[in-house]
Formats: sequence, C-alpha cells, structure tokens
Amino acid sequence: MTTPPPEPDRSRPPHAFGGPGAPDPGDETPAPDHPDGTPAPRDAAAPGRRPGATRTPGRSETREERADRKWADLLQELRVAQTGVQILFGFLLTVVFQQRFTTLSDTDRMIYVVTVVLGAATTGALVAPVSFHRLLSGQRLKPETVRWAGRLTLVGLALLLATMASSMLLILRVVVSPDDTALWLVAGIAAWFALCWFAFPAWARHAARRERGGTAGDGGGTEGE
Repeated sequence: MTTPPPEPDRSRPPHAFGGPGAPDPGDETPAPDHPDGTPAPRDAAAPGRRPGATRTPGRSETREERADRKWADLLQELRVAQTGVQILFGFLLTVVFQQRFTTLSDTDRMIYVVTVVLGAATTGALVAPVSFHRLLSGQRLKPETVRWAGRLTLVGLALLLATMASSMLLILRVVVSPDDTALWLVAGIAAWFALCWFAFPAWARHAARRERGGTAGDGGGTEGE
C-alpha cells in the first residue's frame, strides 16, 4: 500500500517556504536602534583598515592613512623646492672659478661666502625630511615624522628665500650702480617672495580657520586639511 504524501503546513504564509512573494534577504534592513526610528551608525572597517581605528573629521581615513597621504603630498612639494635649490647652489659653486671673480671687492666676496653658506644650509634643510623618514621608518612614528618633516621644509623655504636674496644682491652689485639701487631692488623682490610663499598662505589659513569657527590643525602645516 502506498503512503500518501504529507499535507503542507497551511499555518505558515506561502512566502515562508521561499515561493513567490518571498522577501529578498538583501532587502532586509536592520532594526532601528533608537526610539525615533534612526538606525545606529555602523563603523564598518574598510579593507586593510583596523577595526575601531580613530577617524579624523572631514575625511574617511585613520590617523595612519592621513599621515601616508600627507607624506605623499610633502614629497611632491620637496621635489619642486629641491629642484630650485640644486640649480641655484650649482650656479654658486661655479662662480668662484670664473675669471671675473678675482676682480670682486672684499664686500662682494663676503656676500658670496654668505650666499654659499645659505645655499648649503638650504640644501641640508630640504634633504633632512628624507633622512628623518629613513631613520624613523618602521618605528610607527609616521604622523610624528610628517609633522617634523613639514617644519623642516618650512625652514628650508625660509633659507631658500635668504639664499635667493643674497644671490641677487651679489649679481646686482656687479651690474647696477650705485649700490643703493641694488639694495632696493633686492628688498622689493625679497618682499614679494615673502608675500607669495608665507604671507598669502598664512592669510588663507587664517581665513579658513575663521570660516570653520576656529577649528584648525597645529603649526607647521602638517595636520590641517
């Protein structure tokens, strides 16, 4: 005798068996965690990101990711600055081998010595971030490395400004007469460099800080953005 098939359980709705009208599991939304119906935020870590890592406001990145991004930006800035100082310093080193160098006055020779020293100091300051990064690599000090490298870069830019002003003074004293004219020209160009390199960025930083209601990064330009 054949056993009849069992009757389906009619106490459950049809879609409970996966038939037509069954809800898609992907369409389900988590139950709200707040009385007002707003779901609580989920801190899902991105691939390669440590769960629970501290995020910084304004960007979806951790402190370490922020340091990596700012280090890459700093390298681009250093490439621009180092190219300029290499050309200028190379020119200064060849001046002493020119025939006209022997005809310079004692004052001009002193200006040349000061210019060469400033050029060497500029090179040291702009290359220092590379050494800083190399010696601290693997010590989990990337944010601190970026901060100090940013400050050294600012020092290097200030020294580069002084080197360029001293170089112009040396050249204009030979070309322009009287010497007071050379001093005024150098002062004007140095003031323009200072405005472009330091005053205008500082003004923009101050204006942005006022718009944000006083929220800004620390000194050295390494924690803002």
